[in-house]
Amino acid sequence: MRTTLLEYRIRIQRLFHLSSSHSMLLWAVVVGFLGALATIIFRECIVGMQLLLTGQSGSFVAIAKSLPWPWRLLLPAAGGVAAGGILLLAQRVPAVAASDYMEAVAIGDGNIPIRQSLLRSLSSLATIASGGSIGREGSMVQLSALAASLVGRITHFEPGRLRLLVACGAAAGITSAYNAPIAGAFFVTEIVLGAIVMESFGPVVVASVVANITMRALPGYKPAYEMPVFPTIAGAEIALFVLLGILSGVAAPQFLHLLNSAKKQFKTTGLPLPLRLGLGGLLVGLISVWVPEVWGNGYTVVNSLLHTSWVWWSVLLVLVAKVVATAVTAGSGAVGGIFTPTLFVGAASGFLFGLAVHALLPNASSPPFAYAIVGMGAFLAAATSAPLMAILMIFEMTLSYSVMLPLMLSCVVAYFIARSLDGDSMYEITLKHNRDAQERVRLRGIHMCDLIRPADTVLSMQSPFDEISRLFLKYPVKYIYIVDDDNRYCGVVALQDITSLLLDKGETAGRVAADFLRREFLHIITPDMSLGNALQLFLDHQGERLPIVRSHAEPVLMGAIFKSALLEAYFRLDNPKSF
Repeated sequence: MRTTLLEYRIRIQRLFHLSSSHSMLLWAVVVGFLGALATIIFRECIVGMQLLLTGQSGSFVAIAKSLPWPWRLLLPAAGGVAAGGILLLAQRVPAVAASDYMEAVAIGDGNIPIRQSLLRSLSSLATIASGGSIGREGSMVQLSALAASLVGRITHFEPGRLRLLVACGAAAGITSAYNAPIAGAFFVTEIVLGAIVMESFGPVVVASVVANITMRALPGYKPAYEMPVFPTIAGAEIALFVLLGILSGVAAPQFLHLLNSAKKQFKTTGLPLPLRLGLGGLLVGLISVWVPEVWGNGYTVVNSLLHTSWVWWSVLLVLVAKVVATAVTAGSGAVGGIFTPTLFVGAASGFLFGLAVHALLPNASSPPFAYAIVGMGAFLAAATSAPLMAILMIFEMTLSYSVMLPLMLSCVVAYFIARSLDGDSMYEITLKHNRDAQERVRLRGIHMCDLIRPADTVLSMQSPFDEISRLFLKYPVKYIYIVDDDNRYCGVVALQDITSLLLDKGETAGRVAADFLRREFLHIITPDMSLGNALQLFLDHQGERLPIVRSHAEPVLMGAIFKSALLEAYFRLDNPKSF
């Protein structure tokens, strides 16, 4: 059957004279549709689990408030134990490829294991449906990417195109989760792929648009966040949004450090995975006895902040409780996303900042919800190291041009502040892209002085024939470097010349290196020479090494440059996956 599908794919391409790029756009349509369906199925599974566990569906916060405190305490713990048991089963399933879609796209071959992905998504469903403080978007995107991977594998896509197809599936998942097709496309290209290239960006955009059209066409569609009308910002108030960006840039790395610290602390407990996740759920349940708003991903609370009035201490209480609940849920090892909780932290922090500004400048500042909206984008930009994606996502949510100026400034400032602190990101693949970029910059700046090795085979002009012979016997080289009394490079003695003399039984007594000297026979390298220029010299040289001198004007011999070291550095520059 797989062979038949491959033949059909090839026939369709030939019938309509489609190139691989054109056909990729058509497959992106299919993947966009399937990604939207995968998202809807997971969302409906959450609703079904809510009804099964609590007899209610809808807002997790509303469900938590309606439950008696013992249920509010125990349900997340039971869900954590169940999620841990499923996750333990997933770990025992053999997998020949990376289970995470980001790894499958960035460093894998696009092959996502089916059973492991489904089990991990089921584990995530158990955590989310029982009130865990974690995002649902992680599994939605994973399932969308899995659907794309299956389509590509069934139709025999080669690894390069399969990776791109999986990237299209991931974009469809993000778009379906947040109803933001532009931000979904940029999420994949900026975070997962690490670069915006039209050959890959085009199919990703198509998949995002199709996913969004599919979501809008199905019943029950509504925007991810119901944004109020953003006010017009006066010129002087822009400085306050810049300050908000600075604060977000400082706070976001601390939030990520807290999540990482929580993971380390849970690992030190030595508990089995089900008990570890159960402990995390129990702590969330304990917090929810007093602050039920910690249930879920924070979506309901954000919408409430944007449309109702809150007192500052209430916002602060929910913010602290939610951050702790997210840390223990993610730290315990629960499968899920922290994208939406990050938006919550940004919104709550921005709202608090807006309340403080409004208290100091009641007649010269915007309502607190305006700072909450911009705070969402700024905190997201700092946490993901993807400011362009964050700007576009908030813009698509508000559809307001007035938000763009303060949003752009806050996001960019937050990004650079966060990067200047430690360059951390909520996604491991972003860290890898950053390390690769830094390595490429370092390699581009490499000069030959960084690759110098001892020459070893160096003699003076007056070295006798016996010494020349011994050196050739000791080292498997074709040339011996000759220097004068001031260690200035003069030329080489070639093994070929010595061998010819011995075969012809020529006179060797009294002969010295100067008698065999070949001047300007080899190219010489200087310390300030770039990788490209040095490589060009090696293209004209069949040997393994070339001499390096201080300069052409002052040719003091410094050592030798080996072709293998040069090619290794050049290969790493041209192939970031090898870092």
